[in-house]
Amino acid sequence: MGPVVRRPVAWIVAVLLFGEALGIAALNWFLGVVVDRQEMSLAGLDPHMMSVSSKIGGIAFGLYFALCGLVALLVALRDGPGGLRRVLLISAAVVHGLLGAFTWGLVGWPAFLFMVLVLGLIVLVLMTYDRPAEPADAAPQDGAGGDGSPVTSPPAPTTP
Repeated sequence: MGPVVRRPVAWIVAVLLFGEALGIAALNWFLGVVVDRQEMSLAGLDPHMMSVSSKIGGIAFGLYFALCGLVALLVALRDGPGGLRRVLLISAAVVHGLLGAFTWGLVGWPAFLFMVLVLGLIVLVLMTYDRPAEPADAAPQDGAGGDGSPVTSPPAPTTP
């Protein structure tokens, strides 16, 4: 797949991850406010602590998705992930796989399809940038090795 498709897919992934970052942070913040105003308690836990935990979790998860969106943006601009950027995109793919599994049962199939779509796009970004121009073990067409010496077959094993 050429750069004509690679970069737009990376841009789409970046936009989706930035949108998810805002959505996750806003949803958790809202849930924290609801818990605080309703003074809800789960098994005797402090409602204020649950509210603060929800807000902190939402901010942390939102920042994680924003960082992954920034990585996808850098991939789109620099034409390729490397090192830590690749690890962050792989972790985002794993998180979307897990979120997809959870959303199927908790939210429904439209949310599941969205998570699978984002997962597929992240994997597409990772796979399209992973292909070398030519295989590393391929010999040049003129029969010479990489150092200019002729390519010979390895010696046959001897049997006693």
